[in-house]
Amino acid sequence: MKSKISLLLASATCLVTLSACGPEEKAPEAKTAETTKMTWVSEEARKRADIYAPYTLTADLSAYSDNQKEMLKILISASETMDELYWLQAYGDKNKLLDADLPEDAKEFVRHNYGPWDRLDSDKPFLTGVGEKPLGARFYPADMSKTEFEAWDNPDKDGLYSLVHRDDAGNLTLVPYHKAYAIKLEKVAEELRAASRLAQNAEFANYLRMRADAILSDDFQASDMAWMDMKSNPVELVIGPIETYEDRLFGYRAAYESYVLLKDMAWSERLSKYAAFLPELQRGLPVPEEYKAEVPGTDSDLNAYDVIYYAGHNNAGSKTIAINLPNDEQVQLAKGTRRLQLKNAMKAKFDQIMLPLSEVLIAPDQRQHITFNAFFANTMFHEVAHGLGIKNTLDGTGTVRAALKETASALEEGKADILGLYMVAKLHEKGELPEGELMDYYTTFLAGIFRSVRFGATEAHGQANMVRFNYFQEAGAFSRDDSGHYHINFDAFEEAVAGLSRLILTLQGDGDYDGAKKLLAEQGVVHEALAADLDRLARANIPVDVYFIQGEEVLGLK
Repeated sequence: MKSKISLLLASATCLVTLSACGPEEKAPEAKTAETTKMTWVSEEARKRADIYAPYTLTADLSAYSDNQKEMLKILISASETMDELYWLQAYGDKNKLLDADLPEDAKEFVRHNYGPWDRLDSDKPFLTGVGEKPLGARFYPADMSKTEFEAWDNPDKDGLYSLVHRDDAGNLTLVPYHKAYAIKLEKVAEELRAASRLAQNAEFANYLRMRADAILSDDFQASDMAWMDMKSNPVELVIGPIETYEDRLFGYRAAYESYVLLKDMAWSERLSKYAAFLPELQRGLPVPEEYKAEVPGTDSDLNAYDVIYYAGHNNAGSKTIAINLPNDEQVQLAKGTRRLQLKNAMKAKFDQIMLPLSEVLIAPDQRQHITFNAFFANTMFHEVAHGLGIKNTLDGTGTVRAALKETASALEEGKADILGLYMVAKLHEKGELPEGELMDYYTTFLAGIFRSVRFGATEAHGQANMVRFNYFQEAGAFSRDDSGHYHINFDAFEEAVAGLSRLILTLQGDGDYDGAKKLLAEQGVVHEALAADLDRLARANIPVDVYFIQGEEVLGLK
């Protein structure tokens, strides 16, 4: 096996580049990196090199067996290949950029952003000689327009797991991921099978084998079902092409990523009861019956983890602190979803960002309401709330995701934000959230908006943050005093939660693409007053996000 893997690695870079890029090699970043000496576009851009604070992803592995530790090493290796694949999708050949004559701090910023565009500043280029980031990343030909794609008569053109290329005649054609990235994916599949032989949990071993098959076929539903059936595995792996946020042209194509996680059994036990409330909470949503007629899956579960490795999409720019998967609507309706709360990553952001930020922007008499328990719960119920609402449009034509096109991700994130808060209020009312006051959750929620809007309003989460901020501000849910401090207005805050919930759920159920575009265009923007307050955070040297020091060495696996 080792000799075969070595052979695959030796040839992977050349073959994958040839198969994955094709006519997309005309994209400006590759040409610029080869032919031009680049540097920072401005001193202002250079100052942003320090917006990420370091955090080491380590863990106590003393209770894990030798086989489990060896398995973790293999899973990290497979994740590293996911990282390479994501580079190809998001930018292209990273070596053409990282081997260029660049200042070291610029190279480090390139690594954080997986390219020369600042993900937390509306994807602005931060290097000279670099054009705008393509909305379709590397999923589509650089010269393809939306009009050409929409006129293309191909029933599979909106598939999650294919690249759009041009054939020799210049016509659009599809190349499945498992063919475009065959060499690297074969390596990943072999490693997943090797890891399965070391796994002590039979369900996890079965999942790894099924995921290996899925990686090579782009048919992920069976392995998603198997993943949903796992309950007691102490080691967790999320791997594959999963989220579609990188495709800002249509929101169709999924990007590669991977997480290696360790389950926190004690915290997970505390959380296990909440998913059971989903059907009851669905019935109580503040919308007409037809918008809540679907029944959430009853096999959902909720657990806490410490992450020991991030790779690919989830490691680019702002770091994910909670996961809600799978995205497949059929699996969700049959099995529900699994919610993974990434406890160590949350704590890093709370300590290094949320608390310092609150000292600048939250009114002094409300700062005591900023708590980690509330931050954890708000994040957790955001993920749980993805299971609420409606997955298919009321007119029966298909899924909400298909109807809302590139706006679907932002609306879904906005739904999860606001319905997560709805869940908090209802569960607190029932006495199921005994820790803290409801004001803790509301005040921490507002502080969380300030944390998140610093990521920019370009991608789905950023747009959702701004819609929420602007809607709440117009509703009087909070106010800003002359000293620049924000105050929660409790009653108006509760009314805003209900109002925004109705608006988003209605847009989704109606499949109202034009309405969704209008909402995002009008409300999904950072206005001047907020931008000035965010500048205050920058002047106070409060990090925008974290980056991870990770790998076998920091885990003591070398």
